[in-house]
Amino acid sequence: MGAGEMNIPGLGEVVERLRRVTAVVRPGGRRGNGSGVLWGGDGIVVTNAHVAQGRSADVTLWDGREFRGEVTHRDPRRDLAALRIAAKDLPSLEARDTSLVRPGEMAIAVGNPLGFVGALTTGVIHAVGPLQGLGKLKWVQADVRLAPGNSGGPLADVQGRILGVNTMVAGRLALAIPSNDITRFLMGDSESNWLGATVTPVRLPRNSGRGIGLVLLEIEPNSPADQASLLPGDILLGTEAGAFRSVEDLAAALDGGGSRVLRLEFLRGDYSRVRKVSVQLAGRRKAAMAA
Repeated sequence: MGAGEMNIPGLGEVVERLRRVTAVVRPGGRRGNGSGVLWGGDGIVVTNAHVAQGRSADVTLWDGREFRGEVTHRDPRRDLAALRIAAKDLPSLEARDTSLVRPGEMAIAVGNPLGFVGALTTGVIHAVGPLQGLGKLKWVQADVRLAPGNSGGPLADVQGRILGVNTMVAGRLALAIPSNDITRFLMGDSESNWLGATVTPVRLPRNSGRGIGLVLLEIEPNSPADQASLLPGDILLGTEAGAFRSVEDLAAALDGGGSRVLRLEFLRGDYSRVRKVSVQLAGRRKAAMAA
């Protein structure tokens, strides 16, 4: 469904406000780009964790200004990242309580797909809740058309209130992370423990006898990962409970509050030798990068 098919008074003004809070996010050192949402007007940009994978990303605002955004929060399991840019008094929009959103409502998505900045697509909300095959996480599910580059952009209602951040497509439905989850994420309200490492999946050589590992890209000083003497370049294989097949598996292993010990298996240099380490986990800190 295109914007021209929606006869809604004031839609043009709503779309313009949405475009002003939508940023282009370019991961440092990587090709391609995604989108982000200006949140609160004080320099916070919310995007997907898979868009901002490192410690920083380049952010371009609607008026052409460019900034280097530093990642302050990360939750790979919920696929969220928050960047801070050196800008104040930015435009922002109200985040709607997604527990009040109902099927049949109209939705608007804005993003930067395939190089088209501020592209608009519209559709209808189908549901807000878990989706079969994707675990217990809730999603705002809408039949809006998303393409590469839409990830991290806003999904809004026809009043311009933010419903969530667009993340992926499942079948014919676009899935957005609900704004309620984003608010809790930014407030540091999480039951996950903090490891203090940035990781990315890597396919291991066939002769290693293993499929996927999670390579440590960066480790925050004085973090649990640092105190366990893990190093950048180490490859996490899993825990005693099972192998890691994705970043979400590591996030699941970190789930649960309270101080506890997590025993990890990893590789360092020699793929034939599996090492083990015990990591003393700590609760997630506000404004801390977490694996």
